[in-house]
Amino acid sequence: MLPFAPAAERNKDAIRDVLGPHLAERRRLLEIGSGTGQHAVHMTGALPHLLWQCSDLADAVPGIAARLDAEGNDRTPPPLALDVAAPPWPVPEAGAPDAFDAIFTANTLHIMSFAHVEQFFERIGEALARPGILAVYGPMKYGGDFTTQSNADFDAQLRARDPQSGIRDFEVLDDLAYGQGLTLAADNAMPANNRLLVWHRGAS
Repeated sequence: MLPFAPAAERNKDAIRDVLGPHLAERRRLLEIGSGTGQHAVHMTGALPHLLWQCSDLADAVPGIAARLDAEGNDRTPPPLALDVAAPPWPVPEAGAPDAFDAIFTANTLHIMSFAHVEQFFERIGEALARPGILAVYGPMKYGGDFTTQSNADFDAQLRARDPQSGIRDFEVLDDLAYGQGLTLAADNAMPANNRLLVWHRGAS
């Protein structure tokens, strides 16, 4: 049986509709924390110009590979084993001819430690081509405040399981992105009290 994430099934159309226009000029996307591979299959079906490179921790790679073997296409290459906390990432550098000009992650930053979030943005600076975009999907805080009580409850659950995890502040993420030459292009409200943030990195 293929791995399956109900949340990915619920959010895939909303992510496609909002993120798709930002990917119109992009050609090679790296997904960090692909989970089950459902986003790769759905998005490449909707965007036939786009190569979607899945990646995740090593123990998730076999499940992603099984999904891509069953449902993928010639634009969903075999997934990479990638750990945010173990640089360098096994991907081309930003200036390479086959570098990624888009990077996407969904529901990952709140399950990392903040040190790993910082490393995530540092690696983005090394891996993302110019021009390029970074898209981050998940719950956010603004000005230190939760947008809903359900997000506050979720944050408490996360921190009870791992005190280093938790819903991140938008302003902190935006500062980290700015430090890597990225400028916020869109902050979109999404279903289930999530956001989809999109940053652009210019050609120079």
